[in-house]
Amino acid sequence: MSTNTRLRILIFLLLVASGFLIFQMVSAEPEVEPLPELTFSELLAELEAGSIEQLGMTQGTSNITVALENGDEFRSAMPPGFSDEFVDRVLSTDPDVTITAVVPPASGESTVLFLIVNVLPLALMFALVFLIWKRMGNKGSGKFNAKNRKLTQEMQTVTFNDVAGADEAITELGEIRDFLTNPDRFASIGAKIPKGVLLYGPPGTGKTLLARAVAGEAGVPFYTLSGSDFVEMYAGVGASRVRDLFEEAKKEAPAIIFVDEIDAVGRHRGGGGGAGNEEREQTLNQLLVEMDGFDVSTGVIFIAATNRPDILDPALLRPGRFDRQIAVDRPDLDGRRQIAAVHAAGKPLGDDVSIDTIARRTPGFTGADLANLLNEAALLAARRERTSISQAELDDALDRVIAGPEKGSNTLSEREKYVIAYHEAGHAIVGHVLPNSDPIHKVSIIARGKALGWTLSLPEKDKVLKSRSELSDEMAMLLGGRVAEEIIFGDPTTGASNDIERVTAIARSMVTEYGMSSLGLQKFGLGVGESYASSTKANYSDEIAHQIDDAVRDLVDRAAAEAREVLTVYRPVLDRMAEELIEHETLDEDDLAVVFEGLETFSPSRERRRDGGDRRQVLDVR
Repeated sequence: MSTNTRLRILIFLLLVASGFLIFQMVSAEPEVEPLPELTFSELLAELEAGSIEQLGMTQGTSNITVALENGDEFRSAMPPGFSDEFVDRVLSTDPDVTITAVVPPASGESTVLFLIVNVLPLALMFALVFLIWKRMGNKGSGKFNAKNRKLTQEMQTVTFNDVAGADEAITELGEIRDFLTNPDRFASIGAKIPKGVLLYGPPGTGKTLLARAVAGEAGVPFYTLSGSDFVEMYAGVGASRVRDLFEEAKKEAPAIIFVDEIDAVGRHRGGGGGAGNEEREQTLNQLLVEMDGFDVSTGVIFIAATNRPDILDPALLRPGRFDRQIAVDRPDLDGRRQIAAVHAAGKPLGDDVSIDTIARRTPGFTGADLANLLNEAALLAARRERTSISQAELDDALDRVIAGPEKGSNTLSEREKYVIAYHEAGHAIVGHVLPNSDPIHKVSIIARGKALGWTLSLPEKDKVLKSRSELSDEMAMLLGGRVAEEIIFGDPTTGASNDIERVTAIARSMVTEYGMSSLGLQKFGLGVGESYASSTKANYSDEIAHQIDDAVRDLVDRAAAEAREVLTVYRPVLDRMAEELIEHETLDEDDLAVVFEGLETFSPSRERRRDGGDRRQVLDVR
């Protein structure tokens, strides 16, 4: 029986006993005032006077209840061993006196009742307090069962064959597998395998899957925990758990310890923050000691994963601890093709679906994104009672993953529909004609998630860097919707709030991070690892702050002016596309090709050309 179950039973019994006690107290008869005392000598005097009417004698005791002829009642007691003589004297003195025998209550019944009412609640209360104290003591000791966190060889079914799109990481981790399976080959030439391996990259790229694959390939025990498992309110708990974990792993060596989200315990030390932060630092110190203390010959490999390597303590990253740091980034086109093939296994794809098409339409997707996409497509196919997944389900699933679920009800007025149609048409036209924008893939005025309408653009190939001209065209495209509203209606709406937020962020990054403004090649703001908690002021003057604001405003104004110039030149196309959206609600690649037929790449008259590009972008009205 678990501790939690025992605790629930004790609480239940305590409540029952307390309820019974309260019931006894409420339902008990009111106490009767005790009878006045009558000494034995006075009793004999009343007997001689003939004023006694009745005597009640309790069996086995010397107690006597006396009732006089005038109605008064008394209680008395005879001397020990005097009962027989007293009865004879009563009968001889006053034969009219009635003598009755009183039977006392059974002693066993009163004892049980006394125990239930008085002793049992106290016993249960003490047991409850002891159990709570014991549980707190266990927490304070930091003990936890590391064996419960262990995956044995039989549980390990993941291998490198189940991991796709991370060839560089698999190559690096292959050495870890080889060391665990054949350590003599490395020891014979004096090579030491890394004590620790840090996997870092965006969420959903397969860091945990890679760690499990190493253990599955090597066939060794795999201890998996999260960084938050070490953190408790009680002082010393985290450090104790770190010691327990490493001791258990050494007993099972060769073994792998995997800690996910290690930044929960491995952040920079010295940031202050009270007792909780002090406990975290103690845990980190113990982790550093353990990583120094265990020898690689023990066969224990420590693998950790994080999305934020920049906030980890430098002592954790130095050689001798995390000797090897492996970046697990978003997969490229070929990687997405491999990942899609893995997740498509077991799913019946229609003849019109190809893995290559899925990979090309999902730039920037992680492995988790692709798994979610194919699962959503399968759910849609099942909902539509199809026997296979067609391209239509994949397209709808892609729209759902990118822009959110489609809203079933539409309460928009006719004017609002036209505003949204012109807004999205403005995005699409500016994005289509500017030379450094990504091709427009789909435009829709069907509400999805929080977006009332959306425009999807996809790059022709994966991009790693953004140029200044690409960033400028991206900002112009983002502002195309707002500018279209101003041109057509002369009264802009709140629908461009998300676009304005994104444009402002891009412009500020160009000024403060990328050195793409008149302020020159400088970084303004906090550096890597810094935080507002440890920094009292910005690293630039108030005068520079005004210049930054002016530079940001200038970039945004230039982008808006370019969008206005494009839409003024192509005003007929803007009207035609808005009408098509009102009629059909969604325009795909074939529909857009008809609308954009004859449009040439636009060359703005203003001197600008400062940009940079990325993966997909969804522009929406909110």
